[in-house]
Amino acid sequence: MAKATDTRTASTTKAPAKRTRSAAETEKIRVALTGRRDELQQEYDESLTEITELQRDRLADSAGDDQADTGTKTFEREQEITLANNLLERITQVERAIDRLGEGNYGYCERCGNAIPVERLAAFPSATLCVSCKQLEERR
Repeated sequence: MAKATDTRTASTTKAPAKRTRSAAETEKIRVALTGRRDELQQEYDESLTEITELQRDRLADSAGDDQADTGTKTFEREQEITLANNLLERITQVERAIDRLGEGNYGYCERCGNAIPVERLAAFPSATLCVSCKQLEERR
């Protein structure tokens, strides 16, 4: 799946400058992001276990199902898988934020290079775009 940041043209791409942050700040952010990633990973693992158990139960309990029952079970399974995939995407976003932290680019917009407001990072720690750039992306 192509990401919106991959479609930028060379004229709008800016090489982010190496940022400086104290070791204590960096470690505090890294611990918070790692903790969030671990929480999401645990939730994802539980979700997969639950999906597997539900699938097993559905297979054993499918005798006598009509088309509506089968359709309902398929719809529910697809919803559960979608939720698990959303968790996996959030894990990927947090891991990307951890990588950006190590590179010294965490907290700065990937598109324009401006600092991402602290309030935005507090609400969404894996944000890679400032509010203005995110609004522009969502309009596309």
